[in-house]
Order: sequence, then C-alpha cells, then structure tokens
Amino acid sequence: MATSHKGLFLNQRKYILDLLKEVNMRDAKPAITPLDSKLKPSLEGTPLIDIRHYQRLVGKLIYLTITRPDITYSVSVVSQFMHSPTIKHLNLVKRILRYLKGSVGRGIIMKKNENTQLMGYCDADWAGNTIDHKSTTGYCTFVGGNLVTWKSEKQNVITRSSAEAEYRAMASTACELIWLKGLLSDL
Repeated sequence: MATSHKGLFLNQRKYILDLLKEVNMRDAKPAITPLDSKLKPSLEGTPLIDIRHYQRLVGKLIYLTITRPDITYSVSVVSQFMHSPTIKHLNLVKRILRYLKGSVGRGIIMKKNENTQLMGYCDADWAGNTIDHKSTTGYCTFVGGNLVTWKSEKQNVITRSSAEAEYRAMASTACELIWLKGLLSDL
C-alpha cells in the first residue's frame, strides 16, 4: 500500500514476485492477457499427479484477486478444475502467472473525494461455458468513483436466452448495490 495526496494505492507486488520465485517463473516471458480469448476449457487431458500443487497455486491466485480485479475471470475459470486438474489446466494457471509477471505493479487506487455516488456495471456471456453451457456473470461496483467490489462467477442455472443471462447479471449487481447502500447508511 502506498499513500499520497491523491489517495491510497493498493497492490500485492511482493506477493506476486514471491509467487513467481516459488514456481520458478521469474524469468518467464510475460503474457499480454491472462487467458486466450478463444479459450474453450474442457475436462479432457492428462491428469496431474500432484493436484495439491495446482490447488495451492489457484488458492494463491484467488487471494491476489483482492487487489487485481483484472484476473478475476481467469481465476474463476481455473478454479472450476480444482478437483480434477489436467496439464492443460496447469498451463492456464501458468498463463495467468506470466500475465502477472508483465503487470506486477498494477493494483487499485482509492482516490480522496467527497462523492459517495453508487454505480455498477455488469455483463454476462450467454452459455459461455463449453462444459456445462452455463453463463458467467461479471460485475463491478463503485462508490464515489472508486472500485470497491467486483465478481465473476458462473450462474446457477442454464439460461434460455442472452436476455435472461443479462437479467440475472443485472439482478446480482442490483443486490450488491443495495447491500452497499445499506452499508453506507449504517456508516
């Protein structure tokens, strides 16, 4: 965390560098994006011998999403395979780590301001998961222009249309905004 007259800057630079050192990827070639946009994850592939290593890495990536909303979707994809990961899934994790190597200094800035206006943005991909055809909801919320919450998760049901997937995303975002409004009222 760094402070200045502009506000707070939150990042986990040391944590990322330690993680890259732990997995011997300090000299890896950085990736521009955390995942390939044409990625179609599957359950097929050569199973990993030591799934605990995969689970530990994904757990550390989940912790990183606290200050790195840019990897939230990618981490939600790799976390779907925690119980039976394959070598392909481990390669996806390594791709995220290569992305982090190229963006070590990124984080979240919390600016000083008097504004407490709530805003939220959401999106959904209709039947985007190639395994179970469920949609993914993604949203982020802002208080006074500062990013305060974000989420990327698979929807609980298979939606019948893109409109239904978007409606479910909007409902999740509205619930988050109502909760934030209540929290701000209590404070």
